[in-house]
Amino acid sequence: QVQLVESGGGLVQAGGSLRLSCAASGRTFSMYKISWFRQAPGKDRESAASISGNGVAKYYADSVKGRFTISRDNAKNTVYLQMNSLQPEDTAVYYCAARHRASQRLSGEYDFWGQGTQVTVVS
Repeated sequence: QVQLVESGGGLVQAGGSLRLSCAASGRTFSMYKISWFRQAPGKDRESAASISGNGVAKYYADSVKGRFTISRDNAKNTVYLQMNSLQPEDTAVYYCAARHRASQRLSGEYDFWGQGTQVTVVS
């Protein structure tokens, strides 16, 4: 079992920055792909960024590419999402999710989810 705890959300002015953290329990953190999702009020959840277990492969949604950077520190069991040049449309609850490399779930599904952290960007 893996528990994920997000932190770092808050209120920020447009153009500002925030760094989200996703801290995980467990001893096999490097075996998990970690993704950041976000869900704005009245909208579907969308994937923002993801990172492979060894940190080599990264994915960004077009909407955040060039502004967000995902990274991980496996020694600290933590994944980060550095968010720069934030815009009001980035306002959402941000969730991190973990998928084990040997997961039996369908492609695109995740094994564990965090509770989320609110990011609010005001103009």
